[in-house]
Amino acid sequence: MTDTSDARKIGRRTVLAAAGGAAAALTVGAAAPPKDADGTRDAAAVCTLTTELTEGPYYLDGALVRADLTEGKPGIPLKLALTVVDAACAPLPGALVELWHADALGEYSGFVGANGHQEPDDRTFLRGGVLTDAGGVARFTTIYPGWYRGRCVHIHVKVHTGVTVTPDGHFTGGSTVHTGQLFFNETVTAAVARVSPYSTNTVPRTTLAQDSIYDDRGARSGLLTLTALGGSASSGYTGTLTLGVAD
Repeated sequence: MTDTSDARKIGRRTVLAAAGGAAAALTVGAAAPPKDADGTRDAAAVCTLTTELTEGPYYLDGALVRADLTEGKPGIPLKLALTVVDAACAPLPGALVELWHADALGEYSGFVGANGHQEPDDRTFLRGGVLTDAGGVARFTTIYPGWYRGRCVHIHVKVHTGVTVTPDGHFTGGSTVHTGQLFFNETVTAAVARVSPYSTNTVPRTTLAQDSIYDDRGARSGLLTLTALGGSASSGYTGTLTLGVAD
């Protein structure tokens, strides 16, 4: 299970990415903000233009519309609040934010076994989408992702507009206005990796700095702001990010 493509530009769409606070918009090609002590970029800029990131090989159509993606999968709790804004930085209500990611052992539903572990596969675990509320926020309950060979820990994300939620709990129609990935602070990931069941994953872990997709531009490229839910890694984390989308 390897996704090492360095294709960072998909089509002609761009997105605006941010993480909290109010700041002036930056133009394409502006200098990257200074690094934090852990080597990641400061995620304070709002409405910063960034290129989209590759969808990767593990996308499946037909995701359920639901806020809880876990389906009982073991792992460290992760609460996500993703805010979608338009090109003018106004909240975008009614957009569907779709996520998919690997479990603690680095396995994707629909592709179990690709990272060397055998487990039940219903093709739906750790996949789903949520409509943004009036404030443009989509909230998810999931687990901290594991890793697979060749990639750092990440979550895939798509933003769709104009979708219809079907009676069977799926969605149809609309347009995809953003395809990207969410990334995690390396210090936090290293702590998570020491906790079971993550610690049983013997596949070598690619760090954030080693990853072929993440481009070291912080929130502009999907780096989440993480906040601990307790005094240890096993207590879990909240993750926040603002994604601005433009056709």
